[in-house]
Amino acid sequence: MPAARGRTPGLRVPADKRSFLASGLGIALFSSAVFGLSGSFAKALLETGWSPGAAVTARLTGAALILAIPAVPALRGRWHQLRDNWLTILLFGLIGVAACQLFYFNAVARLSVGVALLLEYLAPVIIVLWLWAASRKRPRVLTFGGTLLSLAGLVLVLDLTGAVKIDVIGVLWGMAAAVCLAIYFFITARENDTLPPIVLAAGGLMVGAVVMWLSAATGLLPMAFSTADTRLGPWITPWWVSLAGLVVLATVLAYVSGIMAARALGSKVASFVSLTEVLFAVVWAWLLLGELPGAVQLLGGVLIVGGVVLVRLDELRGPARPGGAEAPKAASPLEHANDVEPVP
Repeated sequence: MPAARGRTPGLRVPADKRSFLASGLGIALFSSAVFGLSGSFAKALLETGWSPGAAVTARLTGAALILAIPAVPALRGRWHQLRDNWLTILLFGLIGVAACQLFYFNAVARLSVGVALLLEYLAPVIIVLWLWAASRKRPRVLTFGGTLLSLAGLVLVLDLTGAVKIDVIGVLWGMAAAVCLAIYFFITARENDTLPPIVLAAGGLMVGAVVMWLSAATGLLPMAFSTADTRLGPWITPWWVSLAGLVVLATVLAYVSGIMAARALGSKVASFVSLTEVLFAVVWAWLLLGELPGAVQLLGGVLIVGGVVLVRLDELRGPARPGGAEAPKAASPLEHANDVEPVP
């Protein structure tokens, strides 16, 4: 995972394009790198007795409180913006934040971080299949090829005939996270120039945190916390170090840098760069948890990412006119997917 997304228009490229793009790409890569830390920090907590619900709740609550500080002045007293966009904030908080993260953390509890994230990144393929079924129009060649490539990658990631055992329940949690991410893309693809992205991010995180606490209070969501030390690579650290990393690095900094990258590069370029989150997540899990998917699973991951790239490349082309010229392209669920990064 695909911050809270309102429409984030790109800035005009100044005369010095190279330094501007270099800066934007650096910020985008930093955003992907810190987003990729979430699975490792979460798993370090889960292995000491934290429940997935507790880890998600702590993450959302801490990040919402921190992001509320810049969100309030960003409103500039225009509180009606919250009222006008309450449904977007609510759906983002329920599906894009609470459900997506809870399902992903449940998957991480049973699978390696890399495999769980690769399953979640099947969301663009789910979108393609849904649009195909709804419109009954076959996708174009690149989209169709990218979908088949990602599905082939999924088969390799599951490694059904290999020595690596895959937890079926964990796979179902990962697929549920992918469905939530796909719905999240549909919700956030709508044009929205009235709500600052930082406000949508803070509002969605706050909604998600409230939902998690209410679920825990009613007994629907098991909550288990632990103060046992966590292991990160060769270091044994207090529990709050992993929690602070999950909240500050993998959520707050990830959101803020994601917004900066999307504004510097535009949503399309930023969405491509966000695919590096899978690579970063695998590397972090290897360094901090000693986890590394098998060779067949890594190959499957390459195919999944390659398939998503093909789908997004096809998206940039726009529908062809009868005369061969490119027609103006209607907004699609993936076009603004990275105006603000998703929270994996």
